[in-house]
Amino acid sequence: MSMLDPSTLTLLVTGATSGIGAATVRRFASAGARVVAVGRRAERLEALKAEFGDLIHPLVLDVRDEKATFEAFASLPAPFNAYNVVFANAGLALGLEPAYAADLEEWKTMVDTNITGLLVTVRASLPAMIERKQGHLVFTGSIAGDYSYPGANVYGATKAFVKQFSLNVWADVAGTGVRVTNIEPGLTETEFSMVRFGGDKERADKVYAGATPMTGEDIAEQVFFACTLPRHVNINRIQSMSSQQSFGPLAIKRDPV
Repeated sequence: MSMLDPSTLTLLVTGATSGIGAATVRRFASAGARVVAVGRRAERLEALKAEFGDLIHPLVLDVRDEKATFEAFASLPAPFNAYNVVFANAGLALGLEPAYAADLEEWKTMVDTNITGLLVTVRASLPAMIERKQGHLVFTGSIAGDYSYPGANVYGATKAFVKQFSLNVWADVAGTGVRVTNIEPGLTETEFSMVRFGGDKERADKVYAGATPMTGEDIAEQVFFACTLPRHVNINRIQSMSSQQSFGPLAIKRDPV
């Protein structure tokens, strides 16, 4: 089996300023791929540019902004405009309160970022790859899209949407030269929990205490694997967990005896 040469790949990576996104930019650029690094924090994008030079095109953008996203993707300079991998990675979790106590604004933000931002990214980038008859859409899902846990209400629902959307898009594009993969990590230590808990480091650290979680680099390696397989191979889903994580028992809320 002949793997694809990473230097033939040009990626467009959203959520590139931290965690899985930044690790993926570094993994591919270190292998010679070109990367359009998309995010909202200009200084972090410039740091990636300083690290890898002409292989990186920084793009300061909020993918929830439909008009700005379509315009930015359409005006990318050569050779970055010939992207053949789009990693729609931008997303977040906010809060861990039960549905009856959750912050409605946090729910809306998760929907806007995890769903609307994803849809805008795909619709703005996919037609060009279809026209070129070569491309790969990669999404960041989560095991939360399959397995429920208390407090995951809207976050888990958005990741279930990502999972089903990825499969439905694959049904649409099969045979066009475009592939679709959903990456579904479990326990992974990035800035994820810091964002979820509003910058509360102590609370965020407790999520990983006593465990060896996966890292952004671990997930980036999965993206790299899926994208460098021969073009006749499509990986529909990659679901992974820390080796210390598994499935929980079904909850039974018993009446007091």
